[in-house]
Order: sequence, then structure tokens, then C-alpha cells
Amino acid sequence: TLRKPISQSSMADWASKNLNMHTQGIFRRRISISNMLSWNGGSIKKPMLITSNRTIKKEACEMFKLVQSYMGDRQTRMDRNHVALVMVTKCWSMQGLRDELYIQLIRQTTDNMCYRSLAWGWELMAISLAFFSPSPKFQSYLEGYIYRHLDSDENIAQRIKELVDLKNKKITKSRKKRKQNTEDEGLPISTYAKFCYRKLQKVAITGGKKGLRKPTVEEITHARNAILTPSLFGSSLEEIMLRQQDMYPGNKLPWVQTQLSQQVLALGGEQTEGIFRIPGDIDEVNALKLQVDQWRIPSSLSDPNIPASLLKLWYRELEEPVIPQQFYKECISNYENPDAAVAVVQLLPELNRLVLCYLIHFLQIFAQPSNVGRTKMDVNNLAMVMAPNCLRCQSDDPRVIFENTRKEMSFLRMLIVHLDTSFIKGLV
Repeated sequence: TLRKPISQSSMADWASKNLNMHTQGIFRRRISISNMLSWNGGSIKKPMLITSNRTIKKEACEMFKLVQSYMGDRQTRMDRNHVALVMVTKCWSMQGLRDELYIQLIRQTTDNMCYRSLAWGWELMAISLAFFSPSPKFQSYLEGYIYRHLDSDENIAQRIKELVDLKNKKITKSRKKRKQNTEDEGLPISTYAKFCYRKLQKVAITGGKKGLRKPTVEEITHARNAILTPSLFGSSLEEIMLRQQDMYPGNKLPWVQTQLSQQVLALGGEQTEGIFRIPGDIDEVNALKLQVDQWRIPSSLSDPNIPASLLKLWYRELEEPVIPQQFYKECISNYENPDAAVAVVQLLPELNRLVLCYLIHFLQIFAQPSNVGRTKMDVNNLAMVMAPNCLRCQSDDPRVIFENTRKEMSFLRMLIVHLDTSFIKGLV
């Protein structure tokens, strides 16, 4: 469910306080907010947002040209992938540029008369959200802008037509006109908006790309492809099973879950000290994530902490947790009762039940005394690291979160100790 974002009046109020108002003409008249937030074919001489940082001031103007290049509104020798890479890398490295990029994209996708340019602007926003979030101060403004475009395709087509008609009246035939295209080229804008809306919700919590390695062209391509082909990470279990239907039609479980679990065991994870507690190298995990999203498991893996970390990430990033939200209260109410805890599992939807039972069966291997001696990860430790990936507390109250964390751990411990998962052997 989409929560209602801030109102348009609140957005206008935010803009009036935070926009770095531009001027034009010899008398340096101030440009109105509506013009400041409408498509511009020229360059800008100062940032869109107020800042005192000299580096940001300089980079912002250069970035505006890159935005125009990506959208096809300015000529460049670079291909669009490399234009996006330059921009994303700048913003990923310099936090102060991120809000500036998003406000520039808002400007260039407002009252844009070229549908292809408009679509590429939204595509660039979707790519950017794969790498970094806006600041908390700017998030609600961006959220409000995206929300207004969730069902706006007819309005956009009508608006483009009105703007083109208006321009044609003003412009003489002898002057060179910008190529106008009101035909739908590719995806509807609402498709981009819906993707961006979901991506914004997630990236605001996860914080985007982590690690020391800079973004790569492969990651840019992957972020673009995710708009049409949902990733195996961050999707719902149903979407993931639908995606793998063609490749693995007989599978009852998500391929990504079984493959990563088997990799952990194949690399001796059950004999590795601190498994699931010690994180794998974040850049190696990111690289494996890209491969897995292309249905590939590289043969060069040697550290079991890499697939173990990615497996935890897969559970944590599921659109809805393995134990759906409507069962959360029942779980934390029965955290000390083995029979009641096991009974909750039987109530889950079939796919969730199988995925959870596979996970518990997997953890039961690590909970065996012969393995605990090596891993130093007993049932309590396993429950502690895995509970946050299976259950999600919806409260914002720190006291409730703290109290529920203990109950979540205890509930998962009950399942590891008491749930019969023998039927899961051999299931894929």
C-alpha cells in the first residue's frame, strides 16, 4: 500500500525555501518557481538548490549538462551508459550532489515536450535510485513528485500536446525547432514512476550501494534492466517464482535461495567460524549479486561468507518478509511456546511455508553440536542473526522495537529447535 505523500502546497512551500532562485535578462529578473521547475534547453550558471559548498556549485552546473546529454537534449560523444556512470559516480562519491541531481531531473521531466527525452529522464532517476537515496530533508519532496505521476499517462500526453501547440504558435517557420515527439516511445511514464516509488521506499532504508568500489557500467546496465525485469532481490516471492518459471518450471523453491544455500555448504560454511555473523567483503558480495541476478553462480568462489552474506541480504530485501506481516503479532505472542510457534508455520501461505521450512532446515545443519564447535554459532546466535531477515517490526517506537527483537529471536530459536523439516530434503 502506498502511503499518501506530502501535499502540493507543502511541496511548493519546500521549493520556495530551498530553491536557489535564478535570474535572467540584463535586469537580472528572478525566474519564477514554476519556470525554475520546468524543462530547460539551455545551461544553468548556478545550482538548483541553495548551497555554500564551492565544489558542489561548480559540479552542479556540469551535471546539468550531463543530465541533458543522457536525455538526448544535448549532443555528446559519450554513450548514454557512460554519461550515467559519470553522473552516478559523482553523486555516489559526493553526498551533497545527490539532491541536486534529483531536483534537476524533476525540472527536466516537467513540461518536457519530447516524450523520448521525458522517458530517458525518468529512466535516469530510476538508475540513480539504485545507487543512492536523497537526503531525509529532500525525500518527501521527491516522493510527492513521483507519486503525482503514478497514473498520469493521459495527462502527460495531453500536456505535451498543449505545449507543442503553444510553441508552434509562437515560433516562426524559419527558426530551427527542437524535435517534438508526442508519440509514446517505449514505456509509459507511470511504469517508471511506479518503479521509482518502490525503489525510493527501499533505498531510503537500505541507503543504496555500499562498499569501496565505484559504480561500474555493468551495474548501470543492471539498474536500467531492473525497470522492466525485476531483480531477484527486493521482489516478492511470487514475482521471483514467476520469473523462474521458464528456466526452472518444476522448482517449488526460489532458485536463488537454494543455490546460495548450497554454495555456503559447498564452500565449507558449516565449518567456518562466525558464519552468518562475519560479513563477506561487500564489493565481492555486490559482484556476486550481479551474477546471481543473471542466473549465474561463478565457479571462482572460495569464501563461504560471500554467499552467506548475499543469502541474508536476499531474505532481508524481500518485498514482504518470509513470514508475512499479518502473522507477525502471532509470532511474537508465541515466542516461548514451541507447539504454538510450529502451528504458526502451518498457517502460512504454501510458498512462504516452503521457503521458511527450507531456511530452518538449512539453519538446523549449522545448529548441530559437531558444527557449533567449529563455527561458534549456536542456536541462539543463529536465531539472533537470522530473525531480522524473517520478521519485520512495523513500530517506530524504540522501546517496542527493542522488546520485539528479543521475541523475534526467541520465536526463530523455537523453530530451529522444534520444527520438523525432514520433508524438505531433496526439494528444489
